[in-house]
Amino acid sequence: MKYTIKTLLIILIAFGILSSGCQKMLDEELLGERSNLQFYQTAEDAELGLTGIYNALSFSFADNRIWVFGDVASDDAAKGGIAGDQADIGLIDDFNITTINGNLENVWIIYYEGISRANWLLDNIGDISMSQERKDEIIGEARFLRAYFYYWLTSIFGDIPVHLSVPTPAEMQKAATPYEIIFTDVIIPDLQDAVSKLPESAASGRATIYSAWGLLAKCHLFLQNWSQSENAAKQVIQSGHSMTNLYSDNFSLSTKDNPETVFSVQHLAGQDPWQGNRLNQWFDTRAYNGYGFNAPEQNFVDEFETTTEDVVDPRLDYTIGRSGQIWYDTIQFDSTWSPTGYLNKKYIQPLSEVPVESKADGQLNYQFMRYSEVLLIMAEALNEQGRSGEAVTYVNMVRTRARESYMYDPDLPGYPGIPDGLLPDITDTGKEGVRNAIRHERRVELGFEFHRYFDIIRYGPEYANKAFEEKPNFDYETNKFMPVPQIELDTNFEL
Repeated sequence: MKYTIKTLLIILIAFGILSSGCQKMLDEELLGERSNLQFYQTAEDAELGLTGIYNALSFSFADNRIWVFGDVASDDAAKGGIAGDQADIGLIDDFNITTINGNLENVWIIYYEGISRANWLLDNIGDISMSQERKDEIIGEARFLRAYFYYWLTSIFGDIPVHLSVPTPAEMQKAATPYEIIFTDVIIPDLQDAVSKLPESAASGRATIYSAWGLLAKCHLFLQNWSQSENAAKQVIQSGHSMTNLYSDNFSLSTKDNPETVFSVQHLAGQDPWQGNRLNQWFDTRAYNGYGFNAPEQNFVDEFETTTEDVVDPRLDYTIGRSGQIWYDTIQFDSTWSPTGYLNKKYIQPLSEVPVESKADGQLNYQFMRYSEVLLIMAEALNEQGRSGEAVTYVNMVRTRARESYMYDPDLPGYPGIPDGLLPDITDTGKEGVRNAIRHERRVELGFEFHRYFDIIRYGPEYANKAFEEKPNFDYETNKFMPVPQIELDTNFEL
């Protein structure tokens, strides 16, 4: 039987299937009509359990704040908002981070809850009578999702406890596993198994074999396993994925599900229970019932290239709001809306789609991985193997799409002509020159998609110290990972 994520989520919450997080003891409290041990009996139960794992990805939860770590902690953004509001976000922005910072706790709880749900399903699905083909797909999805949660947790916190099955009470206290071991012995094996089980295509929001290959390429990039990263990226490049003609189609309601999406977190507005994307409120201006957080810095704006005639890379205005430009509908952006003069707009919908009174109920997806990132992963993997001449081809594919936005967006001045000198192809200037070009391209192409801080850290201390030269509290060894939250230190005495 086939179910939509929307239908399954409604049924799931009606049953109340909420399993324990890493820091909680396994008391078998009755959840709805059945406990976890009583639940996993039928094919329908397996589908519902899987939907529960997908639900843990959602930005329907206000506390899912990976954007704080990926953007605000980086050189791209400031806290934004008004002074004193969400002070813990400001402390991360200033690298004044302690174990009691609420943002640490929030992400830890939500993502370990996702892992717990995956473990419950994987531990119990073997005995369920159902189609073996569908059972394998569900196992592949669950293992992909568990890898996704561990990817974020170890990228944020470094060494963390690992559970690959539902722990007994005696197993709850567990020492942290080193960061690199989590990638090599946990995330990558989960993704390799997922590759063997996932389909080539699936309903929007579901993981496919290419979702797993894409995350594998990214993980090997973090480990500097260049040839393995190249091989994984190649699988996606040889698939049916492609970039959209218009960059902004990835952040528009009518075109959010498109061939560029490798994996995204889906949202639906107007649902009961809530399934909307709260980022629409977190990032919009207070003038229209938003909060104005995650505000782009001038440093980020200055990264975008301009022609001699001052025509800017069109990705800038698709990514941020700035003075002199339309914010949405016919509303002119007002620089006083933000302490930096800019706001992030990738997850903002116009009032014609989401009115002021339901601002937190957005419907845009979080694009975790787009095909353009896979191309840039391939470029980096090739370049680091000394194949800079091949690498520039993939960088130029991304730049070509960006400049050709002028051919497809009638709101751009001069449409459909491409301005002279806009985003010319890069040339092979050797390994170091191409490396810098790739790093630049990742920053402008993937801006405000929650990846920048982790790129800065993986580029190493020299790059990071330069990126944060105006943040005196930054210390590479101290800040390359966030501290484990105090709630976990208080309950897991092995840490």
